[in-house]
Amino acid sequence: MSWTQPNNPISFPGLGLQLGDIPTGFAIGSLNIRFYGVVIAIGLLLAVFYGLKRSKEFGLKEDDILDGVLGIVPFAIICARLYYCAFKWDMYAANPVKILYIWEGGLAIYGGVIGAAIGVVVFSLIKKVKLGAVLDLVAIAFLIGQFIGRWGNFFNREAFGQVTESILRMELVNPETGVFGAWHPTFLYESLWNLAGFILLHLLSKRRQYDGQMALSYVFWYGLGRALIEGLRMDSLMLGSFRVSQLLAALTCFAAAAALLILSFRKHDKKKLFVNRVAAREAALAEEAAEPAEETTEEATEETAEETTEEATEETAEEATEEATEETAEEATEEATEEATEETENS
Repeated sequence: MSWTQPNNPISFPGLGLQLGDIPTGFAIGSLNIRFYGVVIAIGLLLAVFYGLKRSKEFGLKEDDILDGVLGIVPFAIICARLYYCAFKWDMYAANPVKILYIWEGGLAIYGGVIGAAIGVVVFSLIKKVKLGAVLDLVAIAFLIGQFIGRWGNFFNREAFGQVTESILRMELVNPETGVFGAWHPTFLYESLWNLAGFILLHLLSKRRQYDGQMALSYVFWYGLGRALIEGLRMDSLMLGSFRVSQLLAALTCFAAAAALLILSFRKHDKKKLFVNRVAAREAALAEEAAEPAEETTEEATEETAEETTEEATEETAEEATEEATEETAEEATEEATEEATEETENS
């Protein structure tokens, strides 16, 4: 095994950290593995683990979560890649095959979010579960993948920002320009923002009032952070003079904030939460299943009582018959004896 060294040391001088030439990956024989992919895979696995652990709290089954992961995740990754390549087409126009080189980096989070949202809609229709409940769980788990996955950018020396003298500044050579400088570690800012969002939504989800509340909170929280952080980046996806992700983040943040505000003035019956409806349905089914058992028990009891009564009646009749027979026989014997005695005396 050998390390893949990019010959581009990283340091955080404001924090007194000299990290050296961090490898971008390693090779085992002819197999090259990038830490970018490893980090994303770790984030995905932890997100799935979280989703499985909390699935019942949202009225979902673990098997359904696994089925969803197998279908939604690949689709979301494809969408993230296509979104990025669409706005960086000049990098791929001459050799479109490079679109497949996903291990080199180049995944747009918003493309992944859009892909995941479409996948969840299809999943909800197929599994016949409440869309809002699924989105709530996916949104919280998604933040795990995001705050861990951003460190893939660290290993790839990408997704950093403008020159700065901030205490958090990161020194390295810009791989695209070859210029050494101290840059905003925007990947770090977003990672910490997503970590804070995960903790916040995890806690709030235990007291959610309606399905979809956590999903809207995610759109608001992530949109707010991304809109602020994106303005510091040097590698933003552009649409004319607009930063695509920043514009999309601002619009979705505003829309989610408006929706949350409007819904906060409405009364919500927690019985309508999908998890509570599932629990009520399961309880009703359990009662229905218990009723035939009770009826069977009652019928068995009645039959036993009837059989016991019949047996008792038959025994009583037999005893009465035997007693009557014995009495009749005794009386007949006594009468015969008396008659014989009388005849003897007369003679």
